[in-house]
Formats: sequence, structure tokens, C-alpha cells
Amino acid sequence: MPTAAALVRACHPEPTAAVTLVAAGVALSAGAPWRVVLLVAAAVLAGQLSVGWLNDFLDAERDRAVSRSDKPIASGRVSRRAVGRAALVAALLCVPLSLATGWVPGGVHLAAVVSAWAYDAKLKATALSVLPYAVSFGLLPLFILLAADAPAPWWVLGAGALLGTGAHFANTLPDLADDAATGVRGLPHRLGARASVLVSVLALLAAMVCLLLGPPGGPGPVAVVLFVVAVAAVVAALVWPGADRPRALFRAIMLTALLAVAMLLTAPVGT
Repeated sequence: MPTAAALVRACHPEPTAAVTLVAAGVALSAGAPWRVVLLVAAAVLAGQLSVGWLNDFLDAERDRAVSRSDKPIASGRVSRRAVGRAALVAALLCVPLSLATGWVPGGVHLAAVVSAWAYDAKLKATALSVLPYAVSFGLLPLFILLAADAPAPWWVLGAGALLGTGAHFANTLPDLADDAATGVRGLPHRLGARASVLVSVLALLAAMVCLLLGPPGGPGPVAVVLFVVAVAAVVAALVWPGADRPRALFRAIMLTALLAVAMLLTAPVGT
């Protein structure tokens, strides 16, 4: 049981669960039958598990170097070999589960997963670190809509790529110092914390603009409310007084990301 719990912790369970649930929600909103929804969820879950476990497998020495007690391998709660094997099993399962949705959508999803593996393996430490996030998150809604046999409008794909871009910059903010100490210098590290906050906010708001203006029927009332709340949260964080402003900005980024996902789930993605 301790090993199983550590394996779950090593897969990055929060983003893994979030991406899987959002993928299932988009498939449902696109009108996919339950069989397709479950296949999409299973394929995305397997892909996310492989990406999360591969990340901790490859980063084990870096995590030990900075004493990451929250990382199961670095803290000795699970062996590096066990995490590597789990990543391989998840990757092998991802292939048939993806292709079960169809050759074309399955191929699109596998391309998205390979892009994420490239981030783990090499690109996270380069100036191209944002590219796999933009590609993988842009391809994910394309996979879902192809599997659901629904149209894939540009504004949904653009919103996905922008959400990935914003998520990348937001995700690196808490770990900038640890990453720099272990030689990881992705694009956020090169731009710095302030610029990364700005890029993250702008990318997430741009994703919301795509979802607001893209639907052929025009923006719905729910989308307008979500967008206004996001803008208000960002403005409030920017004018927040004192030393708590960085924390307020980070919370505003997280809230904006959640609102953008909510807007995606309520958008008419199948039209």
C-alpha cells in the first residue's frame, strides 16, 4: 500500500485527474456516446499517467539534489525503477486505448502524448519549453472532437493551445528557484518571474477570448460572466497592495485557468 500510494503521488495526480475529467467533459459536451466518452477518458488517463511518471523518473536526481520531500522517488518512498516501469506500462496501454477511438483521432492523441514526453525528456530545459504544452493542449481537443465525430473549429483548438501556454508558465512559477539550481532553464526561467506571470495571464485571457468570440452564435451569457470575473480577478491582483501581490497574482492565474476550463466545458464545441 505505501508503494501504491507513492506511485499515485508520483504520477502528478492533480493535473492527471483534471485533464482526464476535462477531456471527458468536452467529449460529453460534443455529443459523443458514452462508449466514446469512456474511451477518450481512458486514453487520456493512460497518456497523462505515462507523462507524469516519466517526468518523475527523469527528474529523480534533480529532485534529490534540491531535497524535494514531496517527490516520492527523492524521498525514498518508491524506487526509480518502479516509477519507470509504471510509465512504460501506461505508455503501452495508451496506444491501443487511443487507437480504439479511430486511427485518425488515436494518431492525433498519440502525437500529443509524444509531444509531452519530449518536454519531459529534453525540451523543458530549453527555450522551446513552451512548445510541447502548446502542441499537446492544442491537439487534445482535436483528438476529442475527432473521436466524437464532431466539428473541430479553430477557436477550440486555439483556446487549447493558449491554455497550454498559460499552464506552462503558471506551472513553473513555484519551482523557478529549484529548477535554476539543477540546471533547468526553460523559457519561463529565461524570461523571469514577472514576465512569466504576464505571459501566463495574457495567454489564459486570450484563450477565454477565443471561447468568447469564436462560437458562431456569439458569446453566451455564461461565457461573458466567466470572462468578466477572470478580468476582475487579474485587475484586483495587479493593484493588490504590499508584498502579498505575487501571491495574489498566482491565485488570480489559478482562478483564471479554472474559469477558462469552465468556459471550455460550457462552450458549444460540437458546432
